[in-house]
Amino acid sequence: MTTSAGFGPVSAEKWRALALAALRKSGAVPEGTTPEQVDELLATATHGGPRIAALHTAETTGQVSAGWPGQQPFVRGGRAAGSLLGGWDVRQRHAGAEPKAVREAILGDLENGATSLWLVLGDGGLPVGALAEALDGVHLDLAGVTLDAGADVAAAAAAWFTLTAGLERTTGGLGADPLGLQARTGEPGDLRQAAVLAGRCVAEAPGTRAVTVDATVYHEAGGSEVEELACATAAGVAYLRALTGAGLSVTQALGQLEFRFAATTDQFATIAKLRAARRLWARVGELCGAPEAAGQRQHAVTSVAMLTVRDPWVNLLRSTIAAFAAGTGGADAVTVLPFDHRLGAPDEFSQRLARTTQTLLIEEAHVARVIDPAGGSWYVERRTEQLAQAAWQWFTTIEKAGGLPAALDSGLVGDRIAATWAQRADALAHRRDPITGVSEFPNLAEEPPRRRPVPAPVVTGGLPRRRYAEAFERLRDRSDAHLAATGERPAVRLVTLGAAAAHGQRLTFTTNLFAAGGIAVTTGDSDVVCLCGPDRDYTPTMVTDLGLDGVSRVLLAGEGDVPGVDGYLHVGCDAVAVLTTTLDDLGVAP
Repeated sequence: MTTSAGFGPVSAEKWRALALAALRKSGAVPEGTTPEQVDELLATATHGGPRIAALHTAETTGQVSAGWPGQQPFVRGGRAAGSLLGGWDVRQRHAGAEPKAVREAILGDLENGATSLWLVLGDGGLPVGALAEALDGVHLDLAGVTLDAGADVAAAAAAWFTLTAGLERTTGGLGADPLGLQARTGEPGDLRQAAVLAGRCVAEAPGTRAVTVDATVYHEAGGSEVEELACATAAGVAYLRALTGAGLSVTQALGQLEFRFAATTDQFATIAKLRAARRLWARVGELCGAPEAAGQRQHAVTSVAMLTVRDPWVNLLRSTIAAFAAGTGGADAVTVLPFDHRLGAPDEFSQRLARTTQTLLIEEAHVARVIDPAGGSWYVERRTEQLAQAAWQWFTTIEKAGGLPAALDSGLVGDRIAATWAQRADALAHRRDPITGVSEFPNLAEEPPRRRPVPAPVVTGGLPRRRYAEAFERLRDRSDAHLAATGERPAVRLVTLGAAAAHGQRLTFTTNLFAAGGIAVTTGDSDVVCLCGPDRDYTPTMVTDLGLDGVSRVLLAGEGDVPGVDGYLHVGCDAVAVLTTTLDDLGVAP
């Protein structure tokens, strides 16, 4: 390993020996463990993806083949200048149904830092017939507009072509994504329609892309970075076949695709995912005979799955980290969803915060002033390569199954994503993946901001929409309903043992754990009692000695095997199971 001045050389072998000594001292490894086993012991498992090593060196990373920005394999970015000239494209999402209000919001965004628009049309958004009214006053030759019309894409595209007739050049896209629609609804997609729209864009609207490969559908179903990348690549290949089959050249077809990925608070996973996506698509372009035209156009949007209803202000932090990762990872366009996205229709304040989050990253933090800032990091390069290899393997499995449409129909994609979600859900339930403000540090007294409700998307089939906080938020909903019906929150009686200094840490832990399920703590009567104290005070007869034999359930903060105790609360316990059972025992309606 290289070292700084004043420090002696350190080898990987010496690091392993020191790490093993620390592990033995903590009792984390059995006798007989060798230094060669340390790498695997300290590796981190990811949900549905490769294991991440604890130590990264030039030797373990291997030869880095990221290339140059704007050149094959495009790992370092699809453009030679990256985002240096003007930052990335700040793309604001609008999904209102009232054209006048949408127009005012759009003009406000464009006047204050947004550079393009993401406009939801049809079901859940603006009526297609109101497109012209909503965009009145927008210079469509300057501000890019990407449509998102779902099944109404043909009508939306027709309205768009009418609106932009006579303009020499427009940017943005029509948002055709029949395979994404199939994944969402279970209904077969019409790739021929996408091919017709692509041909029209090439002929009539240079700069406008017909197809959006929306990989967020796989992310929101619970998929990992590997599933998101592989399914996006498979969808892109299916569109290339359809577009070239309709008469477009490979280069023209490649130019008609934009890819949309989710950005999360796992910033290194997001950075590596975007870099790996470009590497995968570069390989597709190479195999199709157009390697120089395969620079992937990427749109990153902050993850819906990570956003919470409870303590929604923390979403501001989540979105900032995700937007930072998206910009650092080289996304061409970034959308930050408002912090109140899951509460209903966002207001002007939350829309402004979403927009200015990106402005601060670009103008004040200067995140866009360096091309591929994570490049050269052994950790990032290794993780990029691992994701690319794992995703390519899964992509080839999809291709062998007949392509993405067939893999969606057969359940191949859904089954794999469900298995990944099961891993993630288990980690969330045990709080190995903590959610601040929900599973950790919840605030039972919070008063969330009120927002105008919006119709929930109609789900008729296809992949599910999952949210990381959903299990805990359902428990909080039960508690709220109980509060509304009875005037009181469900409560557990806490019995402390020993001095405050001895039981204080466990008391705080237990109080926060119960609050994650909407359960208050009390010193009064309750059908559920929790004992909090130091281990030395947990005696075999204490349940009887405390007169607790008649209560419905006795819980204990800690671990052990104490007669009369029905459950144990400790770091790593299944919090969702404990809280669900506790609400049941307290008579709270499901």
